[in-house]
Amino acid sequence: MLAAGEGTRLRPLTERVPKALCPVGNVPLLDRALARLAGLGLTGPARVAVNACYLGEQVVAHVGGRAHLSVEPDSPLGTAGGVANLRDWIAGRGVLVGNADAYLADPAAEPGPDIAALLAGWDGESVRLLGRPADDPAAPGTFAGHRFAGFSLLPWRLVRELPVEPEELVRAVWRPAEAAGALTVVPYAGTFYDTGTPADYLTANLHAAGDGNLVDPTATVTGRCDRAVVGAGARVRGEVSRSVVWPGAEVGAGERLSGSIRAPGGLTVAASPRPPD
Repeated sequence: MLAAGEGTRLRPLTERVPKALCPVGNVPLLDRALARLAGLGLTGPARVAVNACYLGEQVVAHVGGRAHLSVEPDSPLGTAGGVANLRDWIAGRGVLVGNADAYLADPAAEPGPDIAALLAGWDGESVRLLGRPADDPAAPGTFAGHRFAGFSLLPWRLVRELPVEPEELVRAVWRPAEAAGALTVVPYAGTFYDTGTPADYLTANLHAAGDGNLVDPTATVTGRCDRAVVGAGARVRGEVSRSVVWPGAEVGAGERLSGSIRAPGGLTVAASPRPPD
């Protein structure tokens, strides 16, 4: 699981918390990702690795002994460099690579089984991507008319050649494989958001909440909530509409929070949720 990025588009929220630990539906994104791997039967440091760099000490402390940890020095190595840095741990195996900030939800399948088609019948030689049909199949950044949906499957023959330097998988692996006719896109039937912008982050949270509110049992709510996500220990005395209140944050009496993310210390980031995927 790739969790080393700075999350620059989510600033100032990510100035204090790495993007991988930002909560969606009151669950850190990285925990959602690890639960999806567990749903595939992938658990423990022998089979699961997490990379860390930006605010990496928080990621390391949060993961603990649940996975092998690869801490990158200085600045993040990117998606390809991060995988290359794990070469000794990978040691000849094919690799399922996931972005920790990917929010996926399929009402017809539990996390794990919902992406099992990506692994089914894999020959161990080709490259596979999980994808969602694009509104414009010919738009830049698409693959066979699909948008990348957070997970890829890479063969060892390509992983072993990756240099340990800043680089992205799209340039180092995916596009070359596509050009060689060795890339397959496996469609994802559910909803996907990459949560990289305030708009997508808010939209993912509202999707997790469904048609109602999602309030942690330890939160105190004496005000009014309408399609809100309220985290652990948060206090809501005013009105919260289509917004996220992070753990430990407050919305004061007489205050109305709408289309926003509220973090502790009164930090508020406005966002307009985008139409459903």
